[in-house]
Amino acid sequence: MPKLKNKSSAKKRFRLTATGQVRFNSAKLRHMLRRRSQKMKRTNRGTQIMSKADSRIVKRNFLRIG
Repeated sequence: MPKLKNKSSAKKRFRLTATGQVRFNSAKLRHMLRRRSQKMKRTNRGTQIMSKADSRIVKRNFLRIG
């Protein structure tokens, strides 16, 4: 049986922390920013930690871990 490959798009979008949590960039900051509130733009800045339920899906199906 051949080796399972990772999804190339997932490698670019998600990263694992040292403790195994999934880190990702938040969405909705690319265009049409004038109609978004300053609070929303401020809270979505930088990276965020994915929830436990969603990180299980990403690790299993896309990153092929555990």
